[in-house]
Amino acid sequence: MQPTAVLRRRALSVLVALVVPLATLRAQGAELPAGPAGDAIREGRKLASQGKLEDALKEYMKAMSADGKLYEAHVATGNTLDLLGRYGDARKHLAVAIDLASPEQKGGALRNMAFSYAFEQDCANAVKYARQAYDLEVAKPDFESAAGVANELGRLCLESGDTKTAQEWYKTGYDAAMKQPVLPDSAKDLWNFRWHNALARIAARKGDKAAAMMHVGHAKGFLDKGTNPGQVAFLPYLTGYVAYYTGDMTTAITDLRKAQQGDPMNLALLALALEKTGDSAAAMELWKKVMTMNNHNPTNAFARPIARKKIS
Repeated sequence: MQPTAVLRRRALSVLVALVVPLATLRAQGAELPAGPAGDAIREGRKLASQGKLEDALKEYMKAMSADGKLYEAHVATGNTLDLLGRYGDARKHLAVAIDLASPEQKGGALRNMAFSYAFEQDCANAVKYARQAYDLEVAKPDFESAAGVANELGRLCLESGDTKTAQEWYKTGYDAAMKQPVLPDSAKDLWNFRWHNALARIAARKGDKAAAMMHVGHAKGFLDKGTNPGQVAFLPYLTGYVAYYTGDMTTAITDLRKAQQGDPMNLALLALALEKTGDSAAAMELWKKVMTMNNHNPTNAFARPIARKKIS
């Protein structure tokens, strides 16, 4: 394969991942140790994958009893406590994880803490930690990863209701992406799609339908170039999101039903739109589905707390 093709494939593989939240963070850069601590974490992960979070937490506690300085044990405990709605307790363990993290793990540990604050829609505190993760990537320099962290933070702040800070970080992400020494046209198109996607959602949150639709048009224009066919599937979420926040529940429901049904944020918006049209039964089924999703990531950080309140 020619060098240019390799770079193009690498850029696209990273950028595609950025359209949804970056991969759920677990242990980075190290294998689990042999012995009781590692065995307990493995069992905890198995239980967590089955939705048995309380049982998983017990296993992670066993791991910490066996090795109180095991990074993975504190990450797993903190993430699970967030999913259970015990945010203050979660952050105690995530703070320890940051202190214990190796250089390879540090960025992930910082982002985990930012996600924790997203569960309570706290943009300001999320910025304190995600900014450090961003700075680590810039210092390498790895502008692809830096752009991903910045966009991730933009979304954390947008869904926390801070449109100003959200736009600042989305722009930071876009600018970082443009600093890559080699950026194929297809990647440029993708980053432009992402930038207008963000601006459309920000405008919608401000209630500016005209601006939101203008940016939807620009975003769609970059998709229509055909350079990123894998991204077309994300368009219904964008149009559904804009429709929801500009008061068009019919379009919101239609488009969000076409979007990814494994994305808890999409399901949460769809459920909210259904509630506004009086279909509380269909909405409740979606809230229950959201509560079966146990990833510690930005989309779940916003969807899960709402779902918990709805079904309590």
